Amino acid sequence: MPNLRKTTFISIHLVLKGGPLSVRKSSLLSGQKRGEKRAAGGRAARASAAPIRGAAAGKRPHGARAPKPPARRSSPVPAHAPRWHRRKEQRPGEILAAALEQFVERGYAATRLEDVARRAGVTKGTMYRYFSSKTDLFRAVVRGSVVPEIEAFERAIASSEGPSRELLVQFAEGWMDRIYRTPICGLAKLVTAEASNFPELARFYQTEVIERAVRAVKRVLERGMERGEFRAIDVDAATFVLRAPLILAAIWKHSMNKLESSRLDERRFVDTYLEMMMRGLLAAPQEEPAHA
Repeated sequence: MPNLRKTTFISIHLVLKGGPLSVRKSSLLSGQKRGEKRAAGGRAARASAAPIRGAAAGKRPHGARAPKPPARRSSPVPAHAPRWHRRKEQRPGEILAAALEQFVERGYAATRLEDVARRAGVTKGTMYRYFSSKTDLFRAVVRGSVVPEIEAFERAIASSEGPSRELLVQFAEGWMDRIYRTPICGLAKLVTAEASNFPELARFYQTEVIERAVRAVKRVLERGMERGEFRAIDVDAATFVLRAPLILAAIWKHSMNKLESSRLDERRFVDTYLEMMMRGLLAAPQEEPAHA
């Protein structure tokens, strides 16, 4: 027991003197300082993260300037109308041009609206916005291609003050330049080949093209006879004779001409046609009376 009391006294004495108790107290103070530092660091981290969280939420710290929006790239705008406006205005003409080529190459029966649409670069639905059927499209092709040429010749006849033979030369030259040398030339063969299967189209072509052209040529012949430039002839028969070589040449170009070794010389054909026509039409010059 005396030893136990002595040991206890020594332990108490050491504690009261600041031995282990001082070490323990120093450790506690050091831990408290470290805790305060960690708390201060946490507050600083939260304070620095606040602007980041605000920016992520679409807010900005008080007093901060709003960022400038990125500059938009402006595409050059032409001074003229936009392309889609021009395309919309040009689309019917492009469809008619594609349809004319398709009809001439494939014929009326074999032509499909989807083929015309593909050739024109449009959809089949777009086709129906302008043309209700293939028949409607074919009529528009005729009225937009060959009929304007006949109208131009009619105006030339009405405004002409020159010789009638010049009108016939204009007729033959115009046919060669604006009919024979263009896809319009193929319409004659198409209508002739498919008239029996599509009589309504043949009647339409007869009314819109053939009869109108015949009336124009008749007016020129009658004008020439009235002015004494042409001799008296059967106008109906002469008109048929004048147009038959032109129609045959157009049909021949899109059929048998492809098989011939020598193609038709267009210039020689027109010159020969005009020479034979004038020799048969022009009135003989009046002979001066003989002096006694």
